[in-house]
Amino acid sequence: MTDPWVALEPGADPSERMRALRRAHERFTAAGTVARPVRPVVAASWRRSAGAHVSPDASAAVELSDGDLGTYRAEHPLTRVMPLFRELMGTFATDGEHLLAVCDAQGRLLYVEGHAGTRRRAGRMNFVPGARWSESAMGTNAPGTAVAVDRPVQVFATEHFIREVQPWTCAAAPVHDPRSGRLLGAVDITGGNGLAHPHSLAFVQAVARAAESQLALLAPPSTTDRGLRLNVLGRDEALLLTPSGHKVRLSRRHSELLVLLARHPEGLTGDELLCFLYEDESVTPVTLRAELARLRRVLGPDVLTSRPYRLAQPVDSDLATVERRLASGAVTAAASAYTGPLLPTSQAPAVARVRRRLADELRAALIARGDPDLLSDWAHAPWGEDDLAVWRALAATRPTAAVLARLAALDEEQGAPSPYAT
Repeated sequence: MTDPWVALEPGADPSERMRALRRAHERFTAAGTVARPVRPVVAASWRRSAGAHVSPDASAAVELSDGDLGTYRAEHPLTRVMPLFRELMGTFATDGEHLLAVCDAQGRLLYVEGHAGTRRRAGRMNFVPGARWSESAMGTNAPGTAVAVDRPVQVFATEHFIREVQPWTCAAAPVHDPRSGRLLGAVDITGGNGLAHPHSLAFVQAVARAAESQLALLAPPSTTDRGLRLNVLGRDEALLLTPSGHKVRLSRRHSELLVLLARHPEGLTGDELLCFLYEDESVTPVTLRAELARLRRVLGPDVLTSRPYRLAQPVDSDLATVERRLASGAVTAAASAYTGPLLPTSQAPAVARVRRRLADELRAALIARGDPDLLSDWAHAPWGEDDLAVWRALAATRPTAAVLARLAALDEEQGAPSPYAT
């Protein structure tokens, strides 16, 4: 075969290949060995799927729905090129009884469009917007594997790891942020065995490149176009992104100052900043003015004004993103944007209050939602590994041996007898 990423070489019999792959799949799921004619890319994906404990009889879970999905879509960069995807692929998908699908970098489906009858059939296996089709959740499949290996890939029929998906064939290509190179997700075409052709793989790859070119031409979102972007979650020192694309790592004190000033666009007096920043009441206004002067030099002229101290440009942040999503009830989207506590080592009183409030509100929302995947993500994160309330909620929804053992250990450490202890 000239291209190992293409499913069928010219002249191959699709029916015979499907039967041979089904036998190989049965052998792999029974004994863990890979036999010909399984392609190396598929064999590697099968092994990763097995290593992630994916069952060949698994079903996709819908993680984003209703408000969560709408909020997440609205903020995702690939939404901005959906008109292009529809223009290039929409007619092809509808006329060919195929589906156009777009996923994020975690394999969650953002959009599934195309032929109505095909969409209904795909819906029976939860190939729907909001469902997670990552390789670690749904085994070998084109969109999930494309983001896993970060390159275009085609998956033919019984190459799929999950049996329910084996009647389908798909091809997908990753899409990257043209400025940073960050993986944004993938664009996929899904349908029947007719897609097992080199042209379908080349097609989605060309569409992905066109999307990257379009993203490079599009103006950035209005908030970042007019102002600054501040990343402060899970970081001891903030990262400031300027409208021109420059990245500035701030000192801890400057990070605290920008967090507070961004939260108070109306401005703060020197006395208010002293109270918000310093536990030690002996710190003088002279010390604060010196810090603000240094910050003004970092930000550039005309960004930080005084009397009161305020920012002359709008500032958006990952902190504000999580707060907006929580306020709108988009719990899953809020959890996905939460990359850790706000400036975790900061001892500034006002920053510490915001840090505690955000964490408390998010964990309370996760417990109330009761989604085992969201609870598990929090519990296994560094900030949640000792969170007794979350582990109890997780044990109530997913009482595996490992979860119950961890909960029993936490109860013992914290002096509370566990109802799950054995």
